[in-house]
Amino acid sequence: MIQRDEPFSTVFARALQGIPCRVVGLDDGPSVLPMGEWTREADEQDLAVLAHCSGPTLDIGCGPGRMTASLARMGHQVLGIDVVPEAVEQTRQRGVPALLRDLYDALPDEGRWETVLLADGNVGIGGDPVALLRRSRELLGSFGRVVVEVAAPGTALSTRWVTLEAGEARSRPFRWSVVGADDIATVAAKAGLGVTTCTGVGSGDRWVSVLQVRG
Repeated sequence: MIQRDEPFSTVFARALQGIPCRVVGLDDGPSVLPMGEWTREADEQDLAVLAHCSGPTLDIGCGPGRMTASLARMGHQVLGIDVVPEAVEQTRQRGVPALLRDLYDALPDEGRWETVLLADGNVGIGGDPVALLRRSRELLGSFGRVVVEVAAPGTALSTRWVTLEAGEARSRPFRWSVVGADDIATVAAKAGLGVTTCTGVGSGDRWVSVLQVRG
C-alpha cells in the first residue's frame, strides 16, 4: 500500500539509500531519478561544470556530495547545504562540510561567497527560479558568480507540481521548475545577474551557464 503525503526529505532519503525513485508530473510520464549518477564519484562532465567555479563555493542542494567533494579536492573552500538529512550525512561521509539548512535560512558567510553552485537541475528548487537566483545573489560577494546547470536549448521554461515515489512512499506535491539555455538570460536579468557563459559540456547533453553579479 502506497504511503501518501510523506515529506519530500523522507522519500528522497529512501532514494539515496538505494530504493528506485521516480518523479511524477515533471514530464508527460513518470521519470526515474538518476540516483546512480548522483551518488557516484564526479566524472569528466561534472568536472567540466566545476571548472567554472571560482574561489569559496556554496553548493546548494548538494545531495550526496559528489560535486562538493570534488570541489574540495580541487582546492576550493566549499560548503554543501541540503534539506535532506540523509544527503547531508552522505556528503559528510565524503569528508567535506555540509549543513542541514534551507537556502532561505541564515547561512554562513552570507555576502562573501565567490561562487554559488546549482548543479543537477537545482535551479528548479522551489519552483521560482527568479527568487532562487535573487537569494543566490544575496549570498555572493560583489564580484561573485552563480554556476548553474540548465536544460539544453529548445527546452521550454516551465514550473509544475510534482511528486516523488520511492517504494511504497509518495511525497507531498512540491513545485519544481525547468530552465533551459534559451531562457536563462531572461530569468537571470530579473535577479540582477548577467550571463557571461552558456555552453554545452562533454557530449553536449549537459549545459552550464555562468551568471555574474551586476553592479
